[in-house]
Amino acid sequence: MNRKQEMIKKLAKRAKARKNKVVPSNPSSKPVERYISKAEREKIALAAAAEQAAANNDTDTPAEAVVDTPETADKE
Repeated sequence: MNRKQEMIKKLAKRAKARKNKVVPSNPSSKPVERYISKAEREKIALAAAAEQAAANNDTDTPAEAVVDTPETADKE
């Protein structure tokens, strides 16, 4: 790589690192930005997906209970 290409590559890396910085919910007046690694982003995504799946399961439970009620009434 020539010198110009190396500079462009480093600039892109820095821009990507800046993009990955987030401001966590911090009650202080000066919140601290920190880097979120790929592994941490994956954990956060999995936790959000699990939470969403749990929410979907909670909403599905009453519908299943309604469906089960007539079946048990027919058996008696």
